[in-house]
Amino acid sequence: MRRLTAILLLGIVLYCPQLSAQEGQRAYSYRDGEHFVDIEGVSVVGQRPIKEIGVQQTTFDSLALKESIALSMADVLSFNSSIFVKSYGRATLSTVAFRGTSPSHTQVTWNGMRINNPMLGMTDFSMIPSYFIDGASLLHGTSSVTETGGGLGGAVKLESRSASNSGFELQYVQGVGSFWTFDEFLRLGYGNDRWQVSTRASLATSSNNYKYTNYDKKINVYDEQMNIVSQYYPEERNRSGAYRDFHLLQELYYTLKNNDRLGLNAWYINSNRELAMLTTDFSDERDFDNRQREQTLRAVLSWDHLRNNYKIAARGGYIHTWMAYDYKRDPGNGIMTTMTRSRSKINTLYASADGEYYIGNKWLFTASLAAHQHFVESRDKNIILQDGNKGIVGYKQARIELAGSVSAKWRPIERLGVSLVLREELFGKEWTPIIPALFVDGVISERGNIVAKASVSRNFRFPTLNDLYFLPGGNPDLRKESGWTYDAGLSFAVGREGVYRLEGSATWFDSHISDWILWLPTAKGFFSPRNIKDVHAYGIELKANLSVALARDWQLDLDGNFSWTPSINEGEPMSPADKSVGKQLPYVPELSATVNGRLGWRTWAFNYKWCYYSERYTMSSGDLSLSGKLPTYFMSNISLEKRFAPKWADLSLRLAINNLFDEEYLSVLSRPMPGINFELFLSITPKWNIGK
Repeated sequence: MRRLTAILLLGIVLYCPQLSAQEGQRAYSYRDGEHFVDIEGVSVVGQRPIKEIGVQQTTFDSLALKESIALSMADVLSFNSSIFVKSYGRATLSTVAFRGTSPSHTQVTWNGMRINNPMLGMTDFSMIPSYFIDGASLLHGTSSVTETGGGLGGAVKLESRSASNSGFELQYVQGVGSFWTFDEFLRLGYGNDRWQVSTRASLATSSNNYKYTNYDKKINVYDEQMNIVSQYYPEERNRSGAYRDFHLLQELYYTLKNNDRLGLNAWYINSNRELAMLTTDFSDERDFDNRQREQTLRAVLSWDHLRNNYKIAARGGYIHTWMAYDYKRDPGNGIMTTMTRSRSKINTLYASADGEYYIGNKWLFTASLAAHQHFVESRDKNIILQDGNKGIVGYKQARIELAGSVSAKWRPIERLGVSLVLREELFGKEWTPIIPALFVDGVISERGNIVAKASVSRNFRFPTLNDLYFLPGGNPDLRKESGWTYDAGLSFAVGREGVYRLEGSATWFDSHISDWILWLPTAKGFFSPRNIKDVHAYGIELKANLSVALARDWQLDLDGNFSWTPSINEGEPMSPADKSVGKQLPYVPELSATVNGRLGWRTWAFNYKWCYYSERYTMSSGDLSLSGKLPTYFMSNISLEKRFAPKWADLSLRLAINNLFDEEYLSVLSRPMPGINFELFLSITPKWNIGK
């Protein structure tokens, strides 16, 4: 680790050509049919926008988001960032461990509205198709305070934006893959000087019955005298893992005569997923039905008033989520009996207002106020007690969440910027103390655009509604989690117009989180949450991006991320047998890395994606037994795309090979992932002149 850091810092201080405001653009061409089409470059300058003073942010390229209709945001995060994505299997719950924290410590917003589940506090990224997201970025550590509270690890910002089309637009993509997988995407749009209308729909279905070797079972081979002569691990299929996910996104934008902008984004989800059997389950898949269904509507109305030196915006939104979990089993009489019938309803009302005011190019003042009102009902409707009465499992609660923030950003000279953010939040009846965040950045050297950044912030996360109220087990006496986070780093950007561009950054972070909430077993036979841990998460994040125009028709892009993230329990032992103190938290890899490469030649494009995770503990004790850890794994995906440009449409044909080297790996214990598999995609975009 010291060697890697030293190499990066040495590279930063080496002689690099100085860039002006016009240099370092990523400008190259590809052949569209018989003609070359110039791709507009992006300038690389030493001075960051005043709004982003000191902010540690990772912005995802549009190519990563629109690479394939089969990708979810879980896939995008896995291969384009160094944060760990914990997946329970293909098209199942996928959460993130951001800087060594838990999934509930990562806040997620969509068009400004927070979409974390108020019951669980987390977000399932497998339920977010990347083709529905037009802008995505990560706010690391302290930087999340500029957007929202509660992000002890960080925040993920997602946006759906209007297309810049004029006239009618249509795009259809069909995907066919292994395991009887079919993906379809359709986009219809219309635009003129005032109106922008877009409808997107996607449907993904799969039997999801991939093969794997089950290392949790051993089959004995007997001789004629019934003596065991050998053993082997059986090859099985992913049993009862089929899924069907449908998404519909309707967008409407209108520009008023005074250039104010009105917008509507409405996103509907209908999902029906089987929960695959564990590798330790010896049952016949025909004897049970284990299924999760969800219907969700998210809608945001927006108004933006933009002038030369100020901006005012208002938003209103609504989220409705209905979730059902059913577990049925045949007890042996040939009749399926319902064991669990869980139903949850969530209704959230959202409103926000924010403003920005510039004084010249040296000062920026911002203020924001947001409210989320949650109404939650969760019940298991099939629990029968011994006296014949129905048992109570679940709860019905409402909670208001208010958040207000103000900030002042000052750039006294071109090479120095200072930002102060003050935030305060209300959850139910309890206010947080003032949440301060201080950011500083400065240009150390214009040669190489070397920028130093540092920040410090306090943050709080309140218990989820399940933590407080779930019956049995909820603990209304839980304290909110709190923490301090410190960041410091360097970034650089060098290049030569039309030739190459090289960017990179190195960041050190240190977080101390108190009163960490963990669900633990009780003597009464159920789990209950408690404030038991003090966690020290620290480490280094490295990022680099290289774009090279190899020749007139050739373009090479390379992107890499690396993270070293110890996340250590430093709390007091709960008992003499507690071995978790001083150990890495479960399901948090200490090392992770990704590499992306794209080579373009005329109308051809070749992509290579690689990711790496070090071993992860499955127990807080750090037990290194067979079931106590998951081994290191590497993952490689490749794809080859060919574009065509006949007179009537733009076409593309893409072949993807996932898990190229047929790696056997698990992200979660007893949940094997698929081996090598294939996908083929055809995209059609007609060339219409209607309405133009």
